[in-house]
Amino acid sequence: MTQPVLELRDVHKSFGNTEIIRGADLAVPQGERYAIIGPNGAGKSTLFHLISGKLPLSSGEILLRGERIDGLSAQQIHRKGLTRSFQVTNLFQNMTVYDNLLCAVMWSRGYRYTFWRRRSTLKPLHERAQEVLELIGLQKRKDVLVGLLTYAEQRALELGVTISGGGDVILLDEPTAGMSRAESDAAIELIRTVTKGRTLLLVEHDMGVVFGLADKLAVVVYGQVIACDTPEAVRANPKVQEAYLGVQANEIEDATDAFA
Repeated sequence: MTQPVLELRDVHKSFGNTEIIRGADLAVPQGERYAIIGPNGAGKSTLFHLISGKLPLSSGEILLRGERIDGLSAQQIHRKGLTRSFQVTNLFQNMTVYDNLLCAVMWSRGYRYTFWRRRSTLKPLHERAQEVLELIGLQKRKDVLVGLLTYAEQRALELGVTISGGGDVILLDEPTAGMSRAESDAAIELIRTVTKGRTLLLVEHDMGVVFGLADKLAVVVYGQVIACDTPEAVRANPKVQEAYLGVQANEIEDATDAFA
């Protein structure tokens, strides 16, 4: 059996006496797109924080390409090829689109925003920033201040910042939150493009987005992964149906039919 690129083994996380993640297990193969779904408060975002190093584990193991990354800082994990976006845009609003991308590339290469360096001497970094700029379709907006972009353009830029370091395991936390349906459809196509050949782990409440992107669904309920399978198998799983009390299970079925 091929070793998963990302693996969670009996992961637990408690805040004081409150246990949020209760022995989560998950194995994500290289190059596949997984969506984490579940009721509100199930622990989806907490799992993302644990995987990306924003929060420490209480117990268990998280492995990236067979190497334990639990206990490492977010920066160290990023340097090993795992990167994530957040629910809320996290950009330099008073800098241009291009300079946001360049800063992200510099940070990923360990340059620490040393602005006294002549930018013209950092040719490989400029080349990478230009490559990402073209990939996310913001070439005509490269010199625009981020604060003047539309919301959808800012989310596209944040996706560019997320992939700029060249990481091959991408975590996206509700990438289409706040978007219209047309904007979400465009975002789905963009995410497909920029994550081609990469491993994607996605948290998203919009089932249309989930079924437009994910190869498999991991269902989290009360801090445990109760099912991980294809959309068709997940919607037929009695544990999933019970956890969703029929309401969101119908959303899963409707979305599956729409993307069949």
